[in-house]
Amino acid sequence: MAFEDESRAAIAAVLQGCRLCREVQQSLISRNSISKRDKSPVTVADFGVQAVVNHHLKTIFPEIPIVGEEDTGYLHQPENLTIKDQVIEYVLRIIPELGEAEILTAIDQGTHEGGSSGKFWCLDPVDGTKGFLRGDQYAIALALIEGGEVLLGILGCPELPLSLRRADETRGCIFYAIRDEGAFMARLDAVDEMREIRVDMISDPAWAKFCESVEAEHSSHDDARRIADLLDVQAPPVRIDSQCKYAVVARGDASIYLRLPTEGIGRKNPDRYVEKIWDHAAGSILIEEAGGAVTDIHGRKLDFSRGRKLTRNEGVIVTNGILHESVLRAVQEVMGSESA
Repeated sequence: MAFEDESRAAIAAVLQGCRLCREVQQSLISRNSISKRDKSPVTVADFGVQAVVNHHLKTIFPEIPIVGEEDTGYLHQPENLTIKDQVIEYVLRIIPELGEAEILTAIDQGTHEGGSSGKFWCLDPVDGTKGFLRGDQYAIALALIEGGEVLLGILGCPELPLSLRRADETRGCIFYAIRDEGAFMARLDAVDEMREIRVDMISDPAWAKFCESVEAEHSSHDDARRIADLLDVQAPPVRIDSQCKYAVVARGDASIYLRLPTEGIGRKNPDRYVEKIWDHAAGSILIEEAGGAVTDIHGRKLDFSRGRKLTRNEGVIVTNGILHESVLRAVQEVMGSESA
């Protein structure tokens, strides 16, 4: 197996991150914190996961830099010292031998700028802030990228059931994919029982299930509804937070995932949102290795060679592959498209 050492280390690191997230959820999240829109629990989890994942990876692969979402500037602000102390507390529950300085150093090992040369890890410590706070879907997403190509992807999804058709099942899944070697899934508590997953084989859009963000601010629900109508999709949308959407398409629970720009399209639009690489790297290889397809709304492959953002792309279209051209045409009819 290619990247055997890297995949073993990445899976172990993500499992540690999942443990930390569950500790934070059990101890810090309350109805009161949710009603007050208090994001401090997910902030603790974000920094804590980045610390444990970075520490694990740097211990085994000190030569490979890391692109991470966080740095410790926020934690050093006087008004955030309580948050910093909580981050230290929860990291020590997972790796008790670390000191405070080592934990903060580990967080700051995620400052690599990415790009087209060399190999680097790419980490989203907690993808799906609101899902995390609600006790719904969120993911820890880790990828290995070299020369702008994703080679390895891991998604830890602590609240995702093994199938959306049996949502009352035991929750907690982990997914991984290796370039040219397939995509796999297991329960979080049974990683040795990985099984290969594949996208569904639906060819008629009328039978397809759409997967989209819970929050309309993340993706245009109105445009998605018009696209679904154009394709004659019958099923209501499956709304899930985080890169768990990639996971459910990869294993055949849905056929299509759309992340559509909310500010109009056109790369010269100064107000457009530019996607971050950590929001899509791990999920994209999972889809591709499961037999699906991933492009932006103009049909371009996602370009992970441009630094920390997908500056050459707009929006994301994920399908089972069979439906991709049909979905792409419908997206472009509804939203318009600039030439590539």
